[in-house]
Amino acid sequence: MARLQRLGATAATLLGVTGAVLGGAAALHPQAARAQGTPSILEFRWEDNKDYRKLYYFTTNTVRGQRAEYYFVLKPKDRKTAILKLAISVPKSFETTITPSNVQLCYMKAGSFTKRTRCDETIPATVEVTPDGRSIEVFPNTPVPVGKTIGVYMSVVNPPSAGMFQFNALAQAPGAVPISGYLGSWLIQVDASESF
Repeated sequence: MARLQRLGATAATLLGVTGAVLGGAAALHPQAARAQGTPSILEFRWEDNKDYRKLYYFTTNTVRGQRAEYYFVLKPKDRKTAILKLAISVPKSFETTITPSNVQLCYMKAGSFTKRTRCDETIPATVEVTPDGRSIEVFPNTPVPVGKTIGVYMSVVNPPSAGMFQFNALAQAPGAVPISGYLGSWLIQVDASESF
């Protein structure tokens, strides 16, 4: 019994320290309260599918109607071929205007607890958004080779409605047959208001 009480006290102390550290981080970085990255522990999807592949992302703001920067990341393990064309499907319910000049393809530096995800080097490319805004199409000037972390940076105003939004990545590899293959999906949450 005494051992259980000591374990409970230790757990309570750890929770207190963790809360203080996280609270301090939020105080030092007010944007951290609104930023969001790929969930590492738990992600719930209504219609789970064995073919679904979760991709890493980072966004600077999750509050509806506010300006945000999105980083849709593709790590080396996410693709096995060079990319001739990258298409990102945009959910119909993600009601905002995406301007091609606010989208760029780049080599990425993936973030961590102490470092922010960012573009390290822009990859020359042409960006097109379909007239209905449901697809972002990126055409690199030369095929993007495998082996490096790449991503699509996008600056937009979050949609006016909160919810979960699934963006899908399709890539076309160089070759005689112009077929795009599914790379994975980014599942992003937009909140009704700030949580802090």
